Amino acid sequence: MTNPSSATASYSVQGMLREYLSSGKLAEVVYRDSAGQICLVHDVIRDLFSRAGQDFLLLGRGTMLPFDHLITIDGQMLSDNAG
Repeated sequence: MTNPSSATASYSVQGMLREYLSSGKLAEVVYRDSAGQICLVHDVIRDLFSRAGQDFLLLGRGTMLPFDHLITIDGQMLSDNAG
């Protein structure tokens, strides 16, 4: 069995993200920006979508994050990119 790419969300993570999406609940999102710096924001998840085989998260303020840049949402680890 192959491991899923870190660029795409597993089904369980997608389900959790869709719960945030449908509820409009504020989330603490920790991610790495394009310069590699760790960022922390509190925002709502506006959309979850895929383009060219990669999943993206769109935050309420318009920030678009590739899934492989996400580290945690409300303290829950999402990827192996934490450092």
